[in-house]
Amino acid sequence: MRKLISQPYTTQQPHSSQHRSDVVGLSLQHESAEKQVSGEALFVDDYPEPQGCLHGALITSTIAKGTIKHLDLSEVQQSPGVIRVITYHDIPGHNEIGTIHKGDPLLCQHEIRYFCQPIAFVIAESHQLACQAAQKALIDYEETSEPVISYQQASQQAHLLPPHQMGVYQGQTFLANPINSVNIGAAYQGQTLLKPATDTVNISGTLAIGGQEHFYLEGQISLAELTEDGGIFIRSSTQHPTEVQNLIAEVLNIPFNHVTVDMRRMGGGFGGKETQAAAWACLASLGAKLTHKAVKFRLPRAIDMSTTGKRHPFFNRYELTTTDDGEILAANIEVNGLCGHSADLSDAIVDRAMFHADNAYFLGQACILGNRLKTDTVSHTAFRGFGGPQGMLVIEKAMQDLAITLQQDPLDLRLKNLYRSGKSVTPYGMEVEQTAELYDVLTRLETSCDYRQRRQEIHTWNQHHPVLKKGLALTPVKFGISFTATHLNQAGALIHIYTDGTVQVSHGGTEMGQGLHTKIQQIVAQTFGIPTDWILVTSTRTDKVPNTSPTAASSGADLNGMAAHNAAITLKERLLDFAVNHNECLSSQSTPEIKDGILYLDTAEIEWATLIQQAYLNRVSLSATGYYSTPKIGYDRSQACGRPFFYFAIGASCSEVMIDTLTGEMTVEQVDILHDVGSSLNPAIDIGQIEGGYIQGLGWLTTEELVWNDRGHLVSHSPMNYKIPSICDYPKQMNIELYDVPNPEHSIYRSKAVGEPPFMHAISTWCAIYDAVAAISEHQFIPDLDTPATGERILMACQQQYQWLTQHAQSTMVDHEADSEG
Repeated sequence: MRKLISQPYTTQQPHSSQHRSDVVGLSLQHESAEKQVSGEALFVDDYPEPQGCLHGALITSTIAKGTIKHLDLSEVQQSPGVIRVITYHDIPGHNEIGTIHKGDPLLCQHEIRYFCQPIAFVIAESHQLACQAAQKALIDYEETSEPVISYQQASQQAHLLPPHQMGVYQGQTFLANPINSVNIGAAYQGQTLLKPATDTVNISGTLAIGGQEHFYLEGQISLAELTEDGGIFIRSSTQHPTEVQNLIAEVLNIPFNHVTVDMRRMGGGFGGKETQAAAWACLASLGAKLTHKAVKFRLPRAIDMSTTGKRHPFFNRYELTTTDDGEILAANIEVNGLCGHSADLSDAIVDRAMFHADNAYFLGQACILGNRLKTDTVSHTAFRGFGGPQGMLVIEKAMQDLAITLQQDPLDLRLKNLYRSGKSVTPYGMEVEQTAELYDVLTRLETSCDYRQRRQEIHTWNQHHPVLKKGLALTPVKFGISFTATHLNQAGALIHIYTDGTVQVSHGGTEMGQGLHTKIQQIVAQTFGIPTDWILVTSTRTDKVPNTSPTAASSGADLNGMAAHNAAITLKERLLDFAVNHNECLSSQSTPEIKDGILYLDTAEIEWATLIQQAYLNRVSLSATGYYSTPKIGYDRSQACGRPFFYFAIGASCSEVMIDTLTGEMTVEQVDILHDVGSSLNPAIDIGQIEGGYIQGLGWLTTEELVWNDRGHLVSHSPMNYKIPSICDYPKQMNIELYDVPNPEHSIYRSKAVGEPPFMHAISTWCAIYDAVAAISEHQFIPDLDTPATGERILMACQQQYQWLTQHAQSTMVDHEADSEG
């Protein structure tokens, strides 16, 4: 969006260097940074193509809902350079690639379920020839009915996904049809919610929340080669190599061990390559199997955006009962996820939205209901936050509305309702243990960003500026860390030490720019006591570390870092035992130690490389695997109660914005973030994740709007009409600080995950926009502002404020005249 006022942008990122010689905790450069700026870093499309490599392109549907009456591919097959055209008939194994629930065919058979659904796969001598040929398909459709796109359509037609397997309780809820919905809170907090009393305040509201395109810089791509044993070796841009491996094997009807997936780095993922990368890898592998040639398949940007899933749009409702001073006594919250044509990961995504509908607040007697609505669009999928942001946003809107209703500062209400001692149990029965730290984060940021004085200054400023209005908001974040599917909370690693002393590490996590390999390198170096330069973290491969979980849920460093640490501990203990037994000079009071690549053995000093050579000559194994599974977690979905998360990452952000009430333009004046990463593994990388997460969240809530027309076609399918934040949208002043308090749980070096939680700091910016709009009526009238808060939506919300002012003035005048006549 265009800036209202042009001025230089400034950023401050203070953080502690921790003043220690440890490798962990240092702000080391990203391990691929130099390669990436020099162009030496290899992504899938950069690897040399094998001789005779073929290329693939999709034939996709041009309708959103209907059936295929006739499919004519003769002109496609006769096109220049075309080697083969593949349909579902050619698949030797499964055509179904749904990972949890069925409903995701690799290639359409007869029924069209969404616009741009893959129907056939063209293999040609070049990418251009394949794409040109794909345009020649002649397809005759029968459109059965109008596609279901919106929440209003989906809810009216009761077009829901199959029933969830969590228990359904009979506490007070919004929907009368609990069969296809899930309700948490009633089991733990009692079956009957608090009934309104005469001295309580009752408010309610709704919020439509838009989806979001992942917009990774590297699109979906795979390069598959046939191996001599009839298997597949594939380079795939994926967050989940094991799932890609398994699905390829099932599609080709071969054993899992005949498929090897290699993934060195992605050019971004954000959840869009967790399940969504598998289809393209399967098609490339199918092409390689059928043609006996290597096949590269990459999606053009417009096709990528049209045929892959997005962040789930939601439509949420809330009802709060509070005391007259704003303490929440009871809450009814309903979250409705628009899931697309199939389930994909929607069960877990809506679950996480429900888990985070409380954000950082004790809701008293709470009932949280989640629905998964089916629409005739692409199947929506994982995206940074995984439903958590959509759940959090509704309670933050409720806080803003409650502040207007009670004429209180929103921050006072937030502080009043934070989890605290005696009121620290979530609606699903998990204890929030860091309540003191949660309060400390908010109050520390309140002081450091000078919230109270700025609130007064903005109030005065707004009184003197009828057109431009400023808004301010300070909001907390409490985000649960772990996969809510408990079995995914495990990881493996493999470490080799070579006889020159260098170390090679393989682990199950994938690098998508977030610095995971760099942190693993630091962890292993710290554990061994050697420099990071001696350690190489290799590409993620399914033949080195099998049965991996996706790199998602902010768990990459937590899981894989601990697995690598455990492997290094095994090797280090083995080496120290050898050193003690091999060298008789150690006294009984001495403890051997490796530091900076030197083994200190009583009075002796042995270089690392020498120790390794000695160990090899004495037949000591220099390889080890490591394994880790997250402790303490366990969640009973049938009872909607338990501990789904190992710990919570917490933080707070304060945003100041300015809007033009006549045009809807908005600028972010200042953002202050205080975020908890525990004992940071790498402060520079963590701050980068916080900054990037905030900006991506800012795009979700302000500029990025997904638009489907009434025929179910995605209109916003390119950078021309889908706008991620640009440099002009960056806050004029941005201050980021790490809350440097060790994780009380036994995580890797007492750190905390940092991938997803910072995304939700952008909620403070949306709340600040909300506050600025409400300033038109001097915070007397609750705004109607859905997300994303584009210029158009801000303008419409402003107009509603002006209309209320007019009606209020007229009503006041009528009342005054009536009083005069009386």
